[in-house]
Amino acid sequence: MAFSLSRLLRKTFVVRPLEIADCRFLAMLHEEDFVRPWTDGEFESLLSQDTVFGFAAIEEGVPGGKPCGFVLARRAAGEAEILTVTVARALRRRGIGRMLMDAVLRTLHAERVEALFLEVDENNAPAITLYRRLGFRQVGHRPDYYRDASARQSNALVMRRDLR
Repeated sequence: MAFSLSRLLRKTFVVRPLEIADCRFLAMLHEEDFVRPWTDGEFESLLSQDTVFGFAAIEEGVPGGKPCGFVLARRAAGEAEILTVTVARALRRRGIGRMLMDAVLRTLHAERVEALFLEVDENNAPAITLYRRLGFRQVGHRPDYYRDASARQSNALVMRRDLR
């Protein structure tokens, strides 16, 4: 067990654009975090849209490696929104979420998009901390937006980062 943990801690990750072939893995990762996870067909439908793009984190040096985290975003009318982002539970707090968000921000800067929006569960302190460090600020909230496995509801914080 200690050997596999030390090996896990040495892993490094790279970010690449999402591909349709990733959809099955995206659905599996999404299922770890969401009560109503998206299916591989829903991911395929989204990735087929011209306005939707995203990035996957994969272990460096592993040809054909499956995603261990991903972010999906959509452009609309000079702005953009994060549709979903997740990292495998065993690999959290390793900078993967930041790498994924940085890739989205670089893409949107290059495209001269004005602002990026997202929603985050008010109880997800690690994600809120990351988003604030990335320059997002709260601009609103959506009451009872999320529901957990026990049917308990929580609010979403609406956050925005200006890009220009």
